[in-house]
Amino acid sequence: MLITKRCSECLMSRIEYECRLVTDDEKTIERAVKECRQMLEDTKDLSRPAPEISSGLHRHACEVIGNSNPYEEIRILNNKDALELEVKVKDQLKCLHDYCLAASIGNTLDYGSLEHEVTEDLQNFFRSEFSKGFTVEDIGDFEHLCNNVVYLCDNSGEIVFDRLLINFLKERGARVVVVVKKKPIINDATMEDAVELGLESIADRLLTNTENQAELGLNISIMPDELREEIDMADLIISKGMANYESLSEYKRSHKLPPVAFLMMVKCEPIAEDIGIPKGSRIAYLMK
Repeated sequence: MLITKRCSECLMSRIEYECRLVTDDEKTIERAVKECRQMLEDTKDLSRPAPEISSGLHRHACEVIGNSNPYEEIRILNNKDALELEVKVKDQLKCLHDYCLAASIGNTLDYGSLEHEVTEDLQNFFRSEFSKGFTVEDIGDFEHLCNNVVYLCDNSGEIVFDRLLINFLKERGARVVVVVKKKPIINDATMEDAVELGLESIADRLLTNTENQAELGLNISIMPDELREEIDMADLIISKGMANYESLSEYKRSHKLPPVAFLMMVKCEPIAEDIGIPKGSRIAYLMK
């Protein structure tokens, strides 16, 4: 997906939100938002996937506020809340459908979006969403592809439910390569989160999406060679979250990629419109 005017306003609100997490200096916040807005207006190549553009703005905002990880406290709290919720709900997960649904509901742990608010009652929210099931479900179309999987993680907290799904796939004999962020960017899961959760002993390989840069989604022009090789060999990419959708839905038009199963809650209108479903949908959507 490409960036739109609506995306721009949401992005600026998120820039302001992350600044306010670590400073109450209004001049600094105003400077960060103003400079990021100008950077966006000066961007000449709008044909790149939206996360490539927004990543640069988030990196710049962090430079202005002098903090490379403004979501650190939220990340820690997200993981704690998700681990507590996992204990209460994991026994009701019985099959691939259930684990995919739990992973997509976990995608609601996403802060700072203009169109989305995280509930404070995660347990009741989870049970309610689980009873509703998927809005779009293509699991029957990709279950047979779950042999050699590249799994793209999204948010902290959410990664707890990714771990449940990854472990389930491993128990069924799948080879699973897990990908997290190289460096902190918004509240996305990093190698630190993955190691804390023991994913290095569950996954066949634990890789990062870049060599040394904080980057949203999957920017295939700068991803490590080892990840490129794994994607080339994969039967299926399981893609979590909206930034990965924005990246891969655009790359699928011009690059040879394996089938992609998108697991997420659709939290904004532009993505809902792109897929053709209502905002708030829970999806297990296969893009062949």
